[in-house]
Amino acid sequence: MQTTLSLRDVTHVIGPDRPTTIIGERINPTGRKALSTELEKGVFDLVRKEAISQKAAGAHVIDVNVGAGGVDDVTVLPQAVLVVVEAAGLPVSIDSSNPKAIESALKVYPGKALVNSVTGEEKSLETVLPMVKEYKAAVVGLTMDDTGIPPTAEDRLKVAEKIIDRAASMGIPAEDILIDPLTLTVATDPKAAMITLEAIRLCVSKLGVNVVLGASNVSYGLPARTVINAAFMSMAMFAGMSAAITNPGVQEVKKAILAGDVLLGRDQWAQRYIRSYREEQKAAEG
Repeated sequence: MQTTLSLRDVTHVIGPDRPTTIIGERINPTGRKALSTELEKGVFDLVRKEAISQKAAGAHVIDVNVGAGGVDDVTVLPQAVLVVVEAAGLPVSIDSSNPKAIESALKVYPGKALVNSVTGEEKSLETVLPMVKEYKAAVVGLTMDDTGIPPTAEDRLKVAEKIIDRAASMGIPAEDILIDPLTLTVATDPKAAMITLEAIRLCVSKLGVNVVLGASNVSYGLPARTVINAAFMSMAMFAGMSAAITNPGVQEVKKAILAGDVLLGRDQWAQRYIRSYREEQKAAEG
């Protein structure tokens, strides 16, 4: 199962036997006042800076989210996407809960984008999937529906099946869907990580789809979060995760991904791991 994203003549393929795809998460104004203020003013200096720095840190895809109070996302999202396209030259994940903003960005995007996201909620399925089909995009399917986030791995699998079946009825192939089994914090539910890991395993074994995860939620509310995030990232990779929405600038997490790919046989002859090590050594030497 291979999911292909593109930007003009640049192509990136996500797959279970390929190195883990890193989707850079830093272009998101949530909790970032400076970025929110710039976006409200239609200024994109920080967006451009983050796009460039995330590419340098090893991101393969850049997630773009402009959702904040006071931001006209229908106007600003396509502008931000184009800034990222020119600054980083990498495929883009168009991230919004507003279907109108998603479509405005899809209209200007020069390639096959990733839409983040659709859920199992009827309203979401009815509004997002037709756009995915029309603009020949790929899409992240969140395993939540009109009742919320299912408490069990088996029920999250059922939501994933619903999304895939509905997409298939519209002519959207399974390879264009990345299922996100969702991660909740272990600070409030000690079994949260295990439920997510089992959901990953089920989605891969039963549906054969690629799985993406925003893994950092697992440590919310706990100290030394990067330690937990790095450990969980390795576990998710072993369970079958193909792509991670994360900050590539966090070295503990990035190294966990690189090392995990070596141990899982996804990095032939450890070439990517060695190249990253040499680049790090060169930077340290000045």
